[in-house]
Amino acid sequence: MSTRALCLAAVLAAACACKNHNVTSQQQQPRVVLHKSDGGEMAIHVELARSGPEQARGLMFRDWLAADAGMLFIFDRPQPLSFWMKNTFIPLDMIFIDADRRIVGIVENAEPRTTSSRGVPGDSLYVLEINGGLSARLGLRPGLPVEFRDIP
Repeated sequence: MSTRALCLAAVLAAACACKNHNVTSQQQQPRVVLHKSDGGEMAIHVELARSGPEQARGLMFRDWLAADAGMLFIFDRPQPLSFWMKNTFIPLDMIFIDADRRIVGIVENAEPRTTSSRGVPGDSLYVLEINGGLSARLGLRPGLPVEFRDIP
C-alpha cells in the first residue's frame, strides 16, 4: 500500500472512531427524567453543577436554553436552599428535589436579572433548573418522583 493510501485509511479509521465515540457520549449524557402528573415523562439533558464555582455560575450569561436542557445542582447534604438570578438572562423554573429524589417544591418563572432570594420550604439535595414555564406545562408538583440517568 502506498503512503498516501495508508494516510487515507488512518484518517477514515479516526473519523469512524470519533463518530462512534460521539454516539456513545450522546447515549451517556446525564439526564433527569421528570415524571409528569398525567403519568408521562420527559427527559431533561443536564449539565452538572457540583463545585462551588460551577454552582455560583449556574446558567448565568446565557441567552438561550434548549427545550429539553437544564442544569442539575448537586449538594453535599440535604439543606434549605435558595437561589438568585443575577446575570441570568432567561426565566427559569427551579425544581427542588430531596434525597429520595422527589420534588420538594418548585419556583416557577423566576424573574431574570434579580438578586431576590428564591427557595421552597424544606431540605433539598438537588435543584434542577429548566426553562421557565416548563414545569407547569408538564404538570409537575411536589411529591412527584424524578430519576437520574447516567449521572455519576
